[in-house]
Amino acid sequence: MNKPIKGFSKLSKAAKLEWLTQNNFEQPDKTLELFQSYWHNDSNVQQKHDDFIENTMTNYYMPFGVAPNFQINGRLYTLPMAIEESSVVAAAAKSASFWLQRGGFKTEVISTEKIGHVHFMYEGNTNPFFKDFKKLEVQLREATKPLTSNMEARGGGITSIKLVDKTAQLSHYYQLEVCFETCDSMGANFINSNLEEMAKSLESFTSAHLDLDENKLEVVMRILSNYTPNCIVRASVSCPISDLESEGTTGEDFARKFRRAIAIANAEPYRATTHNKGIMNGVDALIIATGNDFRAVEAACHMYASKSGQYSSLTHCKLENGIFTYWIEIPLALGVVGGLTKLHPLVIKALEMLGKPNAEELMGIVAVSGLAQNFAALRALVTTGIQKGHMKMHLMNILNQLEATSEEKVLITQFFKDKVPHHREVVNYFCTLRGQPEPKLGRS
Repeated sequence: MNKPIKGFSKLSKAAKLEWLTQNNFEQPDKTLELFQSYWHNDSNVQQKHDDFIENTMTNYYMPFGVAPNFQINGRLYTLPMAIEESSVVAAAAKSASFWLQRGGFKTEVISTEKIGHVHFMYEGNTNPFFKDFKKLEVQLREATKPLTSNMEARGGGITSIKLVDKTAQLSHYYQLEVCFETCDSMGANFINSNLEEMAKSLESFTSAHLDLDENKLEVVMRILSNYTPNCIVRASVSCPISDLESEGTTGEDFARKFRRAIAIANAEPYRATTHNKGIMNGVDALIIATGNDFRAVEAACHMYASKSGQYSSLTHCKLENGIFTYWIEIPLALGVVGGLTKLHPLVIKALEMLGKPNAEELMGIVAVSGLAQNFAALRALVTTGIQKGHMKMHLMNILNQLEATSEEKVLITQFFKDKVPHHREVVNYFCTLRGQPEPKLGRS
C-alpha cells in the first residue's frame, strides 16, 4: 500500500476486496481465493456476518468446542466455548468431571446494577447543585421517562442518581453517577441513551437556575462504565479435604499447596496476572460463544482484582473443619437479548445449549467456567506441573504446522504418549520419520 484511499467504506464489497488484495498482498488472486473460501455458503447468513461490523472482507474462524458434565446448582450443563488456546476446553471438561463427583458447582448472583456517568466541569460555585439536587433529580428522571418506561415494565430502569464531587482528583470535575438495572440486556445502548438525555437536562437545569451560570458548565462525556462492582456473581465448590487426593498427592497435601498457590497470587502481582488470565480463559471462551462483550468483562474483572489497592487473585480458598471451600466473585455485565444474541446463528445455538438462560443464570454459568479453569490450572501446577498437559494439547498444532500426514500424526502422538512434546523434539522426531536431517538450532 503506497497511498491512502478515500471513501473506502462507500465501495461495494467486491470493490473493497479488489483494492485490498491488489494493494496489500504479494499474491492478490490467491489471497482473494482464500478470503472467499471462508464465506458462508448461505448468502443470507453471510450477509448477517457482513453487517456485524464495517468493511467485512471475510469470516475469521475460531474453534467452537464444548465442555460437558458441568453440574451447576444441581443441573447438568454442556458449556459452549469459543477459543483458540488448545488446552482450555480440555481443562474445563476435566474440572467438570472432578467436581461432578463432589457435589458440583453452586452459584449466587449478589447484585446486578450497572453504572454510567455524565462527566462535567463547573468552574463556579457548585453549592446550588448540591442544595437543589432533589429538584435536579426529578428533572433528570422526567427527561428519561420515555426511555425507561419499557425497561421499568420488565422490572428494571434507573435505580439511583448521585452528584459526585471529584475535584480532589481533578479541578472543577463533577459527575452524575447513575445506576441502572437492565434485566436480561447488557444494556449499553440503554444506559448511554439515558445519560445523553441527562446531560441535556443538566444543561437546561443550569441555564434556568438563578444561582448557576451555564457559561461555566461543560459536559465532557456521557458514557457507561465497564467497571461494574455492583454487578457481582459468586461461584463455589466444596468437599471434604480427604476427597481431594489427586495425581498421587494426598488430599491434605493438595489442599495445603492449593491454598498456598492462591496466597502467592494475592501476594505477588506478577503471579496474580497469570493466575487471573487463566480464569479469563474460561470466562472469555463462554462469553464469546454467547455473543457477549469479552473486552468489557476483562476490563471489569481486572479492575475488580485491584480493588484493594494491589492487583490480586480473583479466586479464594479456605480450609475449615476438614472442608475445602473454593470460590470466585467477579463482576459480569452480560445479556441474553440484544447485540449478537439473536443474530449470530452459533450464538443462538450456544444459548440454546445452555437451556436459554436469563442474564443472571448466564452470569453464574460464566463464573463457573472461570472457576473451573482456575482449578484445573492450579491442580496441575501444584502436582504434575503445567507443561505436561498443555504441551500434549499443543502437539497437534505443531504437527499441523509441519504438515504431517494422518499416519505421521498417529506415530508421533504414540511416541510422545509418555513424554512432554517440546517443539524441537517433535520436529526432530518428525524429521527422523521422513528421513530428513534435523534442522540446525535456531531454525525450528
